Amino acid sequence: MSTEPTRAGSNVSLRERAYRIRRNALLMGEVQGQGYIAQALGISDVLAVSYFHALRYKPEDPEWEGRDRFCLSIGHYAIALYAALIEAGILPEDELTSYGGDDSRLPMSGMAAYTPGMEITGGSLGHGLGIAVGMALGLKRKKSDSFVYNLFSDGELDEGSTWEAAMSAGSHKLDNLIGIVDVNGMQADGASRGVLDFEPLAPKFEAFNWFVIRVDGNDIDAVRTAFDAARHHTGSQPRIVICDTRMGKGVPFLEARERNHFLRVEPDEWRQALAILDEGRGR
Repeated sequence: MSTEPTRAGSNVSLRERAYRIRRNALLMGEVQGQGYIAQALGISDVLAVSYFHALRYKPEDPEWEGRDRFCLSIGHYAIALYAALIEAGILPEDELTSYGGDDSRLPMSGMAAYTPGMEITGGSLGHGLGIAVGMALGLKRKKSDSFVYNLFSDGELDEGSTWEAAMSAGSHKLDNLIGIVDVNGMQADGASRGVLDFEPLAPKFEAFNWFVIRVDGNDIDAVRTAFDAARHHTGSQPRIVICDTRMGKGVPFLEARERNHFLRVEPDEWRQALAILDEGRGR
């Protein structure tokens, strides 16, 4: 059985993958007319690198034991992960229009029991990193060479459980754990640093014995380099990639909205957003 990362159509560029992930997310958002679209657009570059450069998996067998685990702590980012899972061939494209509907495998908040490729159920924020620590410990005890990736948000930095998990990971020297923080500067109650200022962030994780890299999360080349550095770091410590992203990335009129944590988009704006995205394809 292959132990190489599965990247169907590897001749397709990561920028093209990110474009398709964004497009999938917009099409799903249009089904409901609203949602966490700005986050999905902002994190698409990170997901493109994750699923088409970094992760080891088999699209036809989402529970393959040799896979890397990608944990989505931020349950409301499910629309973004579904978009990536569709592009990766783990979910069929024809399910896209079922997003958020009755009996859909694509509920608006990520639930592992419903969706192939969804490793954990993300709900109340701040639990994902702790679950990922447990997964990483379990894989080490099984002598597995798989990695656990955990995507969480700057809003989750407000949660004490996140920092307990960070301290635990550092203490257990979990060099098979890679955290990814989406620092987009916005949460439900307003600007993230206005709610609770978490900066300077990198030194905090370093103090908990993590290997830390911080990059522009919308610069695909920088993200790819950071993921490679994290995976191949030789120290016996967990690794974290802090990604500064732009909410609504790729659709300027959505980027410009002052409060874009949960977007309500007018019917005519969906087509406009898709047209703008298509025009900038691959750039």
